[in-house]
Amino acid sequence: MTHDASAPTPLRYRIGGMDCASCAQKIETAVRRLPGVADVGVSVSAGTLRVDPAPGLSSRRIEAQVRDLGYTIAPLEPAGETPNQSDHAGQPHAHDHDEDHADLGDGPFWRTPKAIATLLCGAALALAFILGQIVPAIGPFALVAALLVGLVPIARRALSAARAGTPFSIETLMSIAAVGAVIIGATEEAAIVVLLFLVGELLEGIAAGRARASIRALADLVPRTALLERNGQTIETPADRLTIGDIILVRPGDRIAADGIIVAGRSAINEAPVTGESLPRDKGEGDTVFAGTINADAALRVKVSARADDNTIARIIRLVEEAQEAKAPTQRFIDRFSRYYTPAVLAAGALVALLPPLLFGQDWGIWVYRGLALLLIGCPCALVISTPAAIAAGLSAGARRGLLVKGGAVLEALRKTTTIAFDKTGTLTEGKPKVTDIVAFGRSEAQILSLAAAIEAGSSHPLALAIREAAKARAVPVPPASAETALPGRGVSGKVGGVAVMLASPQAAGAIAPLPAEIEARIAALSGEGKTVSVLLYDGKPAGLIAMRDEPRADTRDGLARLSAMGIETLMLTGDTPRTAEAIGRDLGIAVRAGLLPEDKQAIVRDLQAKGQIVVKVGDGINDAPALAAADIGVAMGGGTDVALETADAAVLHGRVMDVARLIDLSKATMGNIHQNIAIALGLKAVFLVTTIMGVTGLWPAILADTGATVLVTANAMRLLGWSGKARPRR
Repeated sequence: MTHDASAPTPLRYRIGGMDCASCAQKIETAVRRLPGVADVGVSVSAGTLRVDPAPGLSSRRIEAQVRDLGYTIAPLEPAGETPNQSDHAGQPHAHDHDEDHADLGDGPFWRTPKAIATLLCGAALALAFILGQIVPAIGPFALVAALLVGLVPIARRALSAARAGTPFSIETLMSIAAVGAVIIGATEEAAIVVLLFLVGELLEGIAAGRARASIRALADLVPRTALLERNGQTIETPADRLTIGDIILVRPGDRIAADGIIVAGRSAINEAPVTGESLPRDKGEGDTVFAGTINADAALRVKVSARADDNTIARIIRLVEEAQEAKAPTQRFIDRFSRYYTPAVLAAGALVALLPPLLFGQDWGIWVYRGLALLLIGCPCALVISTPAAIAAGLSAGARRGLLVKGGAVLEALRKTTTIAFDKTGTLTEGKPKVTDIVAFGRSEAQILSLAAAIEAGSSHPLALAIREAAKARAVPVPPASAETALPGRGVSGKVGGVAVMLASPQAAGAIAPLPAEIEARIAALSGEGKTVSVLLYDGKPAGLIAMRDEPRADTRDGLARLSAMGIETLMLTGDTPRTAEAIGRDLGIAVRAGLLPEDKQAIVRDLQAKGQIVVKVGDGINDAPALAAADIGVAMGGGTDVALETADAAVLHGRVMDVARLIDLSKATMGNIHQNIAIALGLKAVFLVTTIMGVTGLWPAILADTGATVLVTANAMRLLGWSGKARPRR
């Protein structure tokens, strides 16, 4: 398909107050109904709306439609960058943008419209109860007034959604439930339910705002300034003003300010923010470096290869937001069901009240009474309360065991999982190297470890930390060392007891003292197991080998076995080197894809989904964020970055692989409870529906049926609080 240069540019907006999948669905439905809209993409996590317009569509119509639903909206593009630039100009948009920032978490949450509505409703309810105690006669009227404080905004949103194509939204059901409760005299319950609904919406808004702020905070990984070399001078300049071809100086310990190619120098680069690899990589002239990574050892001169808005971190941000927009919003169960249930109940009540008198000359009073009873039976109070009660109990039970799930839609989807893609570093493994082997030549293992720890005493390199930790764990004495020197890309040297000691890579050690064939064979064997091998030279001669590797977590094998028993396929996606990753994969019995960048991981997830798989991605790093967002469910591992935790749909705080299996068990337990609740609520309604039409029961039994169903389903939901998380036997 050829590209039409004259085609309108997609319009992108920041939406304020959009905190759940139900909100996203209402916005998408409303905007899609507008003439001239070709396609719509809505991202709850990013708080964005993308509209692909047909020629001639005015952005003012889009903004008016969204505002009418009760949300704020502001264009993401600066004025003049879209075909509808005249629609983006003017002060009103600046004002809207300020409102958005407040709603998206850039300002205090208590200043948002939802917070104000919740506080007003809570205060009115408290005042109504106090007045009812002081002057009982006005108590009911005060409660109705307090109820209206919270219900009027909800009802207004329900009407706006109905006009925009979503007539039976959660707001509609809540309005019907509250009005129905007032009619049957349960005004106190109605007021409290409305307040709890507002509190739930407020909490959703706070959580969504934090997620959006964390995505935007990715940009903070790139330093704001860079040391630009120009005309023989070094000038500090804003990083976003760097252009392709500029030469920048990166000092030891600095974050690299732009994607580029090293033109001078050699150093270890910590690429964990981009690839997730646990060990720094030695890089020199001609090697590529990424923005946001850390230069560990020596000064580098880097030629910029990408602008600030197209560097690695910027691409990760775009990948996250685009993946969120592409993910179809999961509607709440109650919304889906209400499309048919609520109108059917209303129609049935009207038919029962009207048809018998009109067609058969029956008594109007009797059949209007029965029609009203039918409406009370069909009141969705039990349905509105029971499903959130089960979800809340399930979320609470999981949270108490370190399993955080961001909402009922995630719980519903987890039970359908067919494939789980794990990151390696910090997810399947501990995330830091450990000493696994010590091979001594003519000395004891303790002496080799002692000498290595002595010259590594002042280093913060991950391998040095692993050696010192091993020495401490084995209670090995560490003698004082002198003249310690870091050798960029080679190792470290010093003197212990006046004798030169060096801990170096096999290549660097071999250049100083040729290694016998048996030592090289041992190095090759250890390297084949995915281990990093260092050679200890004592007085210029090989004295021993120290091998290190990022080892699997204690429960990784059991966790993977549990998932396999559940019929779920597992896969490792990692930015680490193929040799290291494949060695870990062999040990764990898991398929491996290695040497991946963030976009590679996302592409693999997309490919699995295209084959019909329901994919869960488990990771702990910034590099996992695009894949976490693209997967059907993203799970962040405990101890991971804030971005991974906020981008993901769920998190296992204790960092146990077994907890991923427990998440799926929790999903199945919760959804089973919800299905029981639905059966209880609808079963009671069905029984009383028949008896009411037959004239056996009337208004009071109908009221008891609705109230009784509410009590039963709530009590059933509370059983989830006792969920233990222990694996159940399966056939």
